[in-house]
Amino acid sequence: MKPYEITNMIIDDDFAVEEYVTAEFVHQHKNYSITFKKADLEIINCWVFEDGTSLPADIPDEIIESIREDVKKRI
Repeated sequence: MKPYEITNMIIDDDFAVEEYVTAEFVHQHKNYSITFKKADLEIINCWVFEDGTSLPADIPDEIIESIREDVKKRI
């Protein structure tokens, strides 16, 4: 079983320059968001949502790679 659950995924493919994929997920009872460039799945940003605010997230590399693979399969 994976240590996270993807709850939503947004594919922004209407931009003139770059296309992005944002995956929202839950990990250890916290909500996170990670945005990748669609072309090569390079990380653009990662956020954790706590107490009504968003903060930069420090997500372990293993989880990022697993999410990247899940996103690849879905797009």
